[in-house]
Order: sequence, then C-alpha cells, then structure tokens
Amino acid sequence: MKPETIAIHAGHQNDPATGAVIAPIHLSTTFERQPDGEYPHGFVYSRNANPNRMILEESISAIEGGVAAAAFASGSVAMMTVLQALRPGNHVIAPEDLYYGSRKVLTEIFVPWGLEVSFVDLTNVTAVANAIQPNSKLIIVESPSNPMIKVADIQTLADLAHQNNAKLLCDNTIPSPIGQRPFALGADMIVHATTKYLSGHSDVIGGILVTRAEDDLFERIRMIQTVGGAVPSPFDCWLAHRGLQTLPYRMRAQTNNAMLIAQFLDSHPAIETVLYPGLLSHPQHELAARQMILSGALMSVLVKGDEAAAMQVAANVNLFTRATSFGGTHSLIEHRASIEHPETTTPRNLLRLSIGLENVEDLIADLQQALLF
Repeated sequence: MKPETIAIHAGHQNDPATGAVIAPIHLSTTFERQPDGEYPHGFVYSRNANPNRMILEESISAIEGGVAAAAFASGSVAMMTVLQALRPGNHVIAPEDLYYGSRKVLTEIFVPWGLEVSFVDLTNVTAVANAIQPNSKLIIVESPSNPMIKVADIQTLADLAHQNNAKLLCDNTIPSPIGQRPFALGADMIVHATTKYLSGHSDVIGGILVTRAEDDLFERIRMIQTVGGAVPSPFDCWLAHRGLQTLPYRMRAQTNNAMLIAQFLDSHPAIETVLYPGLLSHPQHELAARQMILSGALMSVLVKGDEAAAMQVAANVNLFTRATSFGGTHSLIEHRASIEHPETTTPRNLLRLSIGLENVEDLIADLQQALLF
C-alpha cells in the first residue's frame, strides 16, 4: 500500500462495541481479568499496554516499514531508553551537531553511568570509521541534523555499523517517513519525536522507536518501556494517531512552501547562508537528492551580521511565531543558540525556521518586511 493509505488504515479497526469509525479513547488504567485468570483482550494495565498506544505503535511501525514500535512520553525518553538498553562499557558514536537535548542526555546521564561516546562529523565517513572501537555498539545519525541541517549518508553509515557488529539508529523526525525511508537505506532502528510532524499540530508531546527486527536490543527497550512506564497517555496517543492520518499531505504542502521560502531567502542580500537540502547550494545537496524523497520543511538561515542582527529579524516578524519546536501547522522562527547550552557551537547569527501551512506568499511577505532593518 501507498503511504497515504497506510497512514489512514494501519492499526485501524471500527470499534466493535459501537461500530464507531474513529477509535474511542481508552482512559482506563486497568482491565478485567476473567475467572480463569486470562486477559482475553490482551490488556492488563495501561503502563504495560493500552489500546490507543497499540494503535499508534502499529500505525507508525507500518508507515516506516518496521516490524514493531515502542511509544514514549517524549522523543527524549525514546532516545534515553535506547541508550539505557545498552550496557555500561559500550561505545556510542553520535554526530558532533547532535540535537543539544540528546547530547545533554549522553554526556550528563549516560557517560557517568558507564557509556562511552565519541562525537564525530557524520558527513565525514573516514572520521566515523576511525572512531569505531571494538566496543562500539551504536551509531546515531540525525539526517538532516538540527539545527545545522547536515545530511549524512545513511546507507554508508549502516554498512559501517554492520561491518563492526553495531547498529544504526536514525532520527527521522525532520524528514518524516514521507520524506525519507531509513530502513530502505539499512538503518536498524528509527526514532521520532512524535511531537513534531507525525502529530503535526503542536499539541502533543511524544516519542517513538521503530525497529526492523524484534531482537534482543528491542526486547530490552520494550522491557524498559513497560517497567519504567514513561509512556504517552491514551489521549496523546489518540491525538498523534489522528495527526498521522494527514501526514503525507501536510509534509508535501509544507515542503513546497519551504522550497519557495528557501529560494527567496537564498537570494536576499541580508542573508549570508540558507541551510536547506533542497537548494543546489547545500553542501550535501546531491546526497540529499538521492537519499530523501522530500527536502522537508525545516531550514536554518545565517543572517548577515551578529546575534543582534538575527534577533532583530526574529523580533520583526508578524506572521511567523517566535517559538521553539517544529513540525506544526504554524510557521515558527527561533534564535537557536540562545536556547541551547552555553557551550553550543550553533552560530550566533543562526535562525531556525519551521515552515507551516499558511499561504506561502504571506510567509514570504512577512520575512521580506522583517529583513528590512
């Protein structure tokens, strides 16, 4: 089936009790046990499993082409659970421009716990190969990266991982399953912040881990999910599943908007650089064209001048909203360095733009007037 059909039908069945076409929200924390001790519906306690979470996991697993998935209360918890499923003494390779929240989790929680980590430029395959150690168990790739929008060669990184008895985890949040197919490129696991494009309306916090094999590592991830209980609520699962159904159409429309805005900004005299994989000027444009189906709706721009110049542009917008996060229907603009950790390498003149579903001419007009300073 095609993505549009999978997004609507995967995990879906009409409610057997009422015939409702849309699944009800199952708020119950506990489920009835039969006199013989069995649980005929497969549910015991909502920390272990819940009908709405099951639907969400099945749906996202299907649209990514995986075999199973585990949903979490946030994308950060999904990443934390993968790391916790490793063993002290294991070595992890992560991108040097890894999302700052994930970097903080690695360096401040899991390195003291016993993991070893090397931060590497994942666009440099030789550097990745040189970083691999006998105890390397996981390579994390975020492509495109946030906020530098670097594109890494997922197939080559997967091959490197597998040659060294390691796994490749791909953060596919920015392109979504509509814009990039990491399993087809050799990835072993895919992680998403369902907060972003999968839910798509800036009203849900969540994360999910999808696997191509129900192996020992995934079994440990599932065990930690069940025992730890950092799971999304039934209502959050319901909202995320509702958003998933329009994902293919939202991603195409937002990508179309983003391409036109990137082209406008790329030729604007107040902009130093536009970081967007759909542009010919992007350093990894050819790789992105081969690897990605859509260029996505997230970009970063370097404003000519210093931090004050970038902040002034953000202050001048009327239609864009000055807010963090991305992936919703509203267009957002954010000065990233000021929200990240003090040691961030994000350029001080960088603004990240999440392009939404407004009319693109209105968005361009807003940026045009904001750049007149």
